[in-house]
Parts: sequence; structure tokens; C-alpha cells
Amino acid sequence: MATYRKNPEAVSALTPEQYRVTQTDGTERPFSNEYWDNKEPGLYVDVVSGEPLFASFDKFDSGTGWPSFTRPFEAANVVEKVDNSHGMTRTEVRSKHGDSHLGHLFPDGPRDKGGLRYCMNSASLRFIHRDQLESAGYGEYAKLFDKQEA
Repeated sequence: MATYRKNPEAVSALTPEQYRVTQTDGTERPFSNEYWDNKEPGLYVDVVSGEPLFASFDKFDSGTGWPSFTRPFEAANVVEKVDNSHGMTRTEVRSKHGDSHLGHLFPDGPRDKGGLRYCMNSASLRFIHRDQLESAGYGEYAKLFDKQEA
């Protein structure tokens, strides 16, 4: 079992946009981020800690321009906090070990899959394609993606 933590080397290697989003609770622009329309099979991990967060088989097109998921892949790696910024109350989603700001949770997801929408920032995530899971150190999860179409 891997140990995940906030990796100072990873933080120093972040792009300015990744740093703004993950470390200062920023939000990237919709429809112009890396994964909003990614339909490839694979795993989404924290860009800072590498902890597994979301899986492609739980991803759906929410029409919002951000990657959206019906549930976390590893719920133990996701922390939900009350966010009262911008004059509204929302549920912020952060990574447990990396303490990266990931995005927000909304109650308007697909009803048949629990009704939740984890609206994430691509800048907080690193996508590992199903074919690279083994070489990237996530081989234990590879079988879960065998049936998913590319």
C-alpha cells in the first residue's frame, strides 16, 4: 500500500495555474481545462500527492465544462469541508493527504447514480490512462478498468 503525502517537490513543480488552484483554492476556466471532455479509461490522482481520487467509469458530462464525477474512487482520500466564500455556502472537496483544493460537490448529479456531482478542477488532477497504471505504480487498480471501453 502506497503512502501519500503533500510532496514539496511536486508543489514546486506545479504550473502557475496548478498552484493557484490546488494551493490557493482557485477555480480554472470551464471548457478550457485539460480533462473536462476526456473520455479515456483511467484513474485521476492528486497532482501533489498522487493519491487516487476519481475513476473514469464514474465520470459524466455535466455540461459545466469541468470534469465531473458521481463519486470518489477512494472515498478515504477525499475530504469535504464547508466553504462560505463568494457569498454562498458550498461543499469544498480537498484531497486528504495532499490537502489540495480539488473543487466542489453539488447535489445535481445523475439521480440514478446517487444525485451527486463532484465538480473538479483539471489543474488539481493527473490522469493516468488504463494502459499506464502498472508502469505508474497503480497496477493494483488495472483490472477495474478492463471492461471499460476506450
